[in-house]
Amino acid sequence: MRIQLKTISAFSAVFAFALSTGIANAGEEVSGGSLYGDMQTVTQDMLDKAAGDANNFLHTNGNYDQTRYYPAEQINRETIKNLTRAWVFKTEIKESMETSPIVVNGVMYVTTSFNHVYALNAKTGKQLWHYKHEMGPITTYCCGPNNRGVAAHGNMVYFGTLDAKLVALNAKTGKKAWETQIADPELGYSETMAPTAVDGKILIGTNGGEYGIRGFVKAYDANTGDLLWTFHTTPENSAGVWAENDATGRYMHRDIAAEKAALKKSGDPYKTLGGGVWQNMAIDRDNGRVYFVVGNPSPDLYGAIRPGDNLYTNSLVSVDLNSGQYICHFQYIAHDVWDLDAVSPPILTSVADTDGSMVKGVLHGGKTGYVYAHRASDCSLIRFSEPMVSQENRWVLPTAEGARMLPGANGGVEWSPMAIDPHQGLTYAINLHQPMTYHVEETPYPGGKLWLGGAFKVIPDEEQWGNVSAVDYHTGAIKWKVKTQQPMIGGILATGGGLVFTGEGNGLFKAYNSSTGELMWQDKAKAGVNAPPSSYNVDGDQYIVVGAGGNVQLNYTRGNEIIAYKLKK
Repeated sequence: MRIQLKTISAFSAVFAFALSTGIANAGEEVSGGSLYGDMQTVTQDMLDKAAGDANNFLHTNGNYDQTRYYPAEQINRETIKNLTRAWVFKTEIKESMETSPIVVNGVMYVTTSFNHVYALNAKTGKQLWHYKHEMGPITTYCCGPNNRGVAAHGNMVYFGTLDAKLVALNAKTGKKAWETQIADPELGYSETMAPTAVDGKILIGTNGGEYGIRGFVKAYDANTGDLLWTFHTTPENSAGVWAENDATGRYMHRDIAAEKAALKKSGDPYKTLGGGVWQNMAIDRDNGRVYFVVGNPSPDLYGAIRPGDNLYTNSLVSVDLNSGQYICHFQYIAHDVWDLDAVSPPILTSVADTDGSMVKGVLHGGKTGYVYAHRASDCSLIRFSEPMVSQENRWVLPTAEGARMLPGANGGVEWSPMAIDPHQGLTYAINLHQPMTYHVEETPYPGGKLWLGGAFKVIPDEEQWGNVSAVDYHTGAIKWKVKTQQPMIGGILATGGGLVFTGEGNGLFKAYNSSTGELMWQDKAKAGVNAPPSSYNVDGDQYIVVGAGGNVQLNYTRGNEIIAYKLKK
């Protein structure tokens, strides 16, 4: 996926559950017992109705469709001028922050780098409990020690760890209920993504596309931690159709004859082919299907050792929720040697087909700088958008000396979740403009160590910037675009008040008019605001909340603040 800059090595029913008081016993993992009392059980019905819930924020990306559209309208284009800080909570860890806060009936759950989990009073920001994961002796991870949040289900919350474990905590007390080893960290596996909870299952993928892992998505029993199914993102026959063009029709300069000869000589490389899954899955509740995107192959830049299309890397994939069986896929870049993997989480929404009829669709924002719209039924591509970032010298092959290309290896749209406003038919993405040179180096499998097969380097004398783009996903046209001072990474939130919220590496947190891109409001934090915002309601007040902890990949200023905003009265 991505290395550092210089050597780039979620108003149906309003849930009015009463919160009883009481002090919980603190386990050895927890500092400070519960100050808030019993958290009501997060039922499957609550999770299913999250898209219309204007009180809670029950999923990392708002709902199972992952729209990051919050329906509340209290904070809107007229009232935004009165938005002010409600509270600030400082975590123990001052390091990059990518958590998307989950809010359940007045209790907020956030995570930090190095696998700390906090429960906070969402009205006041006061700590209820704090869990510190006891890390194993080996952690191997790319792109910072980040954690993107928890999943809530029943009376527990779940998170993944840098030493490749899945941990279940009692949501009221923070006491550990169980943990299970997902994979072997010594072989390069780690977890930074937030899990997804559905039908008594906890779904989680794996990181490690830079370490020669074999990627997967796994489903675990929410009560026991028992493994239910595994889907490998690199099948035993990974060669594919020997595609010469990418999803946008551009020629990728592959030497198919040489690749076929290498495959015949060395065999299929699927066991060390990478294919990590970095972000949450979208869940089609009507059809019992799961949609996710798969990251880059291993090694990132040296493709000679991994002939073929390298399925299902750089792909949208759908599997059956109950069994994990393959349903369909679409590959954006076959045999990727530029690290332009698929990482931003997919979104389920109605999309205009090529004949104008509305179909269930899947959107994905690519590191290539395009928004792709698919038919959910068979994963096929309906359209790709106008490019949101420059397309220069694509697809030049990496060389030993270094070949310049845009987009650079960070994107386009990096892991940053997009948002949509289904009433306007717009999706909102944040992008990077970082010219890079791509360098290739012959590198054999190093046994779980970092395996890039070269490097991608920012060009120091070329300007970098970012943008916030609004794309009409029914046509692919860009409706508006706002340039930012720095490359953008973190995420974005759309609301029923006609606003979108997103942050920047310089600490600015901004609200834009969702129809025009007009800047409506801003605040400045002490560190980079490079995490996806959330929204919720407590006692009749709507809040916007975001983490300000900076970012490792772009070396933005680190911090340790969770900042919540509401309208001053």
